[in-house]
Amino acid sequence: MSYELVINKSSNETVIALLNDKRLIELHREKGNLQWAVGDIYLGKAKKVMTGLNAAFVDVGYEKDAFLHYLDLGPQANSFNKFVQAVRSGKQNVSNLMYFKNDRDIPKNGKINDVVKSGQEMLVQVAKEPISAKGPRITSEVSIAGRYLVLIPFSDKISVSSKIRNNEEKHRLKELMQNIKPKNFGVIVRTVAEGKTVADLEADLNDLVKKWEECFNTLKSAKPPARLLGEVDRTNAILRDILNAKFSAVHINDTQIHHELKGYFQSIAPDQLSILKPYTGKAPIFDHFGIEKQIKSLFGKTIHMKSGAYLIVEHTEALHVIDVNSGNRAKSTATQDENALEVNLEAAAEIARQLRLRDMGGIIVVDFIDMRNLDYRRTLHEKLKEFMKADRAKHNILPPSKFGLIQITRQRVRPEMNVDVLEVCPSCNGTGKVQPSVLFVDTIESALRFIVKEQNAKKLTLGVHPYIEAFITKKPGVFKPNLLSKWKKDYGCKIEIRPMNSFGFTEYKFYNEMEDEIIV
Repeated sequence: MSYELVINKSSNETVIALLNDKRLIELHREKGNLQWAVGDIYLGKAKKVMTGLNAAFVDVGYEKDAFLHYLDLGPQANSFNKFVQAVRSGKQNVSNLMYFKNDRDIPKNGKINDVVKSGQEMLVQVAKEPISAKGPRITSEVSIAGRYLVLIPFSDKISVSSKIRNNEEKHRLKELMQNIKPKNFGVIVRTVAEGKTVADLEADLNDLVKKWEECFNTLKSAKPPARLLGEVDRTNAILRDILNAKFSAVHINDTQIHHELKGYFQSIAPDQLSILKPYTGKAPIFDHFGIEKQIKSLFGKTIHMKSGAYLIVEHTEALHVIDVNSGNRAKSTATQDENALEVNLEAAAEIARQLRLRDMGGIIVVDFIDMRNLDYRRTLHEKLKEFMKADRAKHNILPPSKFGLIQITRQRVRPEMNVDVLEVCPSCNGTGKVQPSVLFVDTIESALRFIVKEQNAKKLTLGVHPYIEAFITKKPGVFKPNLLSKWKKDYGCKIEIRPMNSFGFTEYKFYNEMEDEIIV
């Protein structure tokens, strides 16, 4: 089982695809002007304190105020507030917390107005990005995540990931952290820290302390609302969280990102630098790795599976419904329940993949094909839990109900990934009427003639649907040249035909030598 990351950088966004044995399992889009990402730390200003909700609305610069519930304050909320006031007034001159006297922890069942006052400046962190009509959800329990550790100011607690099973290793890591962590800082040891050396962990800890110092320096003169510390970009965050020995390659089509990742790899995994591979091919990077085709088939309302069964996916504001259909798939030698189990197990694997791929959160209700056999129901429940083990988002899966429904809750921290796979016809622009198809190649030739004669182009690339590419380059007869050869001869220029899987049937684009699109 090998993992590959494919990074497609364009002018306005970066799209990151995670492949498992060439199959797409995660897709992330990062806009160039992305703000309010999970993990960002802000100096905010409390606007409204709602005692009825036991929550406050805090201005962090988003068009809608961020939501802060009492349960998201964290035990050390008083210490954070005291620290902010001391820094802003000039009484706290160093980021080191060795001599800072912590305030008492807040009670678990307290009131928001005892901790937060209207107009108060607060140190907060984005816990959930803005989704739909809601503003960001924030917490004042600030933490800074690294490759192996998570640093928590104003706490002395050391926690080790529960996924590390070896008790001796747990004890080693805990003892090590006790010796090297700064006073008044808590630490969470992440799963990837298992087996790591003292030098690796200390280097990561030092990086996190530097980030806290950066946050402190910005806090001194910032005017709320202001971002004090940004989370690393999505590419680095994905690598930080999932990079392991199973990764075989990271493909990048952008020189700048390649350079940044090279520096990042040198700091977190210098032994894996060789897996960074710059992409220099002529075809779009997602077409080259077959990702574009997978996106088209995996997003949308209907998802077909190899056996002939399919899923129907419907969405509401806070609920997703998935219906499992057997289609034309059935084995005559098997019983009805056996057939249903086989389809359900295939559907369970695809559903686990879809939840990660689309980053679906909230409540998901799956209507599996009903099975009367209780053992089969238990098998389905256990297999679904097994398939979802690789999902990093927190989730809970209930056993099948008597109606055959399985309910899943999955943590939602970002808007759902939504890709519109239905294309507007490039010829009719949605009107439903197109020019005669027999004239399509004439239209391309007319555009070619204009570019060559009016713009004096000598070398061109024509991007078209693969079917059209085959039509242009095929040889109609032994002594008769194909269209491409005819165009080269008639217009005296070099023309390359490039098949584009992402193009509509009657869509075409011309590109110059610099790979810039030529507008005709």
